[in-house]
Amino acid sequence: MTVVVVSEDPDRFWEDLVQFREAMEWPEGSKVEVVDGVVIVSPVAGLRHNLITEGVQRRLYSVIPEDWGIFQMLSVAVPPRLGMFIPDLVVASMGECASSGTYIAAPRAKLVAEVTSRFTAERDRGSKAAAYAAAGIPLYLLVDPWAPGGPTVTLYGEPKDDVYRVLSAVKFGDTVHLPKPFDLAIDTSEFPVD
Repeated sequence: MTVVVVSEDPDRFWEDLVQFREAMEWPEGSKVEVVDGVVIVSPVAGLRHNLITEGVQRRLYSVIPEDWGIFQMLSVAVPPRLGMFIPDLVVASMGECASSGTYIAAPRAKLVAEVTSRFTAERDRGSKAAAYAAAGIPLYLLVDPWAPGGPTVTLYGEPKDDVYRVLSAVKFGDTVHLPKPFDLAIDTSEFPVD
């Protein structure tokens, strides 16, 4: 049994959460995030999820500068929102990531992408979107096979406080366009739906 004591001091509480997340031995392959101050362990993503993520990543590589990277297991810290997230994709400068240790500060990300699962959909649409906006991440791509009205892709941008503006929302099968600095059209008809 592991006992964790966290401080009531807000600044120390964040440090305690990060330390706890990094010190524990979690199930192999699981995704361990801190969302609104709560440590959440998610199961390994399924094949459909991985195929979608890989498809977006492949398209992004064709347009990013050579000194940027696309990362699938990079932690993104949003201390004011008590968040330590692992987006499905993070686009960031490799130079900024190299000196960051185990995570990067969210404002360093150029784009984050999440592919929802039935376990993460509500967080990806709500808490994470608000935290990414509050951190000032310019673009948030939400691929949502579990959307109530059917699979959708939503591109968020122009963050203000903890709210994004919807730049584009399409159903699977349509094309979503990422603005500069990406200037990229992603054909979502390639995304698996089953």
